[in-house]
Amino acid sequence: MEGHWTWIDLIVLVAYFVGTMGIGAYFYYTGKSRDTEGYTAAGRSLSGIVVGLSIMATFLSSISFLALPGAAYMRNWNQFVFSLSLPIAGFIAVKYFVPYYRARREVSAYHHIETRFGPWARLYMDACYLLMQVGRMGSVMFLMALPLHALLGWSVPLIVIITGISVIIYSLFGGIIGVIWADAIQAVVLMGGALLCVLLMLFNMPEGAGQIFEIANEHNKFSLGSFDPFEFTTATFWIVLVYGIFINLNNFGIDQNYVQRYAASRSDSEATKSLWLGALLYIPVSALFFFIGTSLFAYYTAHPDALPPEIVQRIEDGTGDYVFPFYIVSQLPVGVTGLLIAAIFAAAMSTVSTSLNSSATILMTDFYRRYFNPTSTDRQAMRFLYGSTLVCGILGTIVGIAMIRAEGVLDTWWDIQGIFAGGMLGLFLLGMISRRAKNPGAIAGVVAGVLMIAWLSLPGILGDATPEAIRNPLHSNLTIVIGTATILLVGFLVTVLHNGKKPTESEGNQQ
Repeated sequence: MEGHWTWIDLIVLVAYFVGTMGIGAYFYYTGKSRDTEGYTAAGRSLSGIVVGLSIMATFLSSISFLALPGAAYMRNWNQFVFSLSLPIAGFIAVKYFVPYYRARREVSAYHHIETRFGPWARLYMDACYLLMQVGRMGSVMFLMALPLHALLGWSVPLIVIITGISVIIYSLFGGIIGVIWADAIQAVVLMGGALLCVLLMLFNMPEGAGQIFEIANEHNKFSLGSFDPFEFTTATFWIVLVYGIFINLNNFGIDQNYVQRYAASRSDSEATKSLWLGALLYIPVSALFFFIGTSLFAYYTAHPDALPPEIVQRIEDGTGDYVFPFYIVSQLPVGVTGLLIAAIFAAAMSTVSTSLNSSATILMTDFYRRYFNPTSTDRQAMRFLYGSTLVCGILGTIVGIAMIRAEGVLDTWWDIQGIFAGGMLGLFLLGMISRRAKNPGAIAGVVAGVLMIAWLSLPGILGDATPEAIRNPLHSNLTIVIGTATILLVGFLVTVLHNGKKPTESEGNQQ
């Protein structure tokens, strides 16, 4: 592969890396991340704009920067429908979830589950969340490795390991306050980088910008998918929309990453502002990334010999995740290449550090101080936070290396989310919607939901080895939908039978 990496790009990369790492160091040496309150809740002092940009950056990781263009290159805009679900999920979150958490002032997202159903429910939510975050960290670090692999020729495992070590060090210093500020800066840089890429592509077509739309329309690249409401085996518009609603309800309602941001906001109004800013801003930004993928398809259709054989082979194998990294290192101007590589690297660090901080927070609040050392001092708790950050970072790095065998990282990540998030969201909604639901209904619902999710996930786990007699015919995006619905329905039914009468609407929710 012929690139044009220069010393200017190297300076940009190093300067950006040092600046990002410096954010964590600043908050450590000023003392703002040296106690548990600052490390896990930023002293509850941040503005809605900063937190909102951080929320948007949580969506806009290297998964978005690389996998969304890859998905648009290989297929169409079907997965953009996920972004259209954000206003729906955001409205529900602002009305119910944000006031719920702000009123209770708990840092842990799962404290209230224990008050409703007991310690087992909190442990179940913790386990699902921690497993999901390890998968997320691995996906992000793997995608971070792609452009550096294309640029430097280093092995992907080596780059993932270097990234993992860097992120662990950064997370240990900055705490959540460093993570949020770094996220906000990365969001601005990544949005600017995406816009710059689009402009360069528009002016780089042989027959002008209109050629992109001609080639894209010719190959149906702007399609949002089938609108058939009764098709359940493919990713139709409706399946992706419903999937997005459920996943984003899970994000806004029970994801520790978001709950900590509600806690970090200095007031209820700022927390609400942050959620709306993050949710609505992601829609046009994600559209930019899908347009990048479509433009890449048009560009390389017009330049059929421009892709090297190794990239062509990966496309034939079913993944387009490498196309955008190749374009970055082979076509962008000097300096811009370094900036985009640095931005992707920093975005990965910010995203993974968010998962590391939230996972360490859960381990500290829900395990260490709950079961192992309830009378721990703040200093002891901080030592545990540092140790758990290290362990989670190592596990995420291992998963990142394992991701090398994945055919499409975005699809793999969505499958992981659906498996773990379905059970969490169902139990959370059961606790909020019905005051009569107690342990019998919750336990029965979770058991039924886990069994249902396990069956729905068999094709993704076993692949072609799944026996035809028990093969789930439905699309994998429906896993979270059906899993959540199973927990709710079984939980309500057992509650009714156990209580001897049907709960009335006046019982309301848990707020």
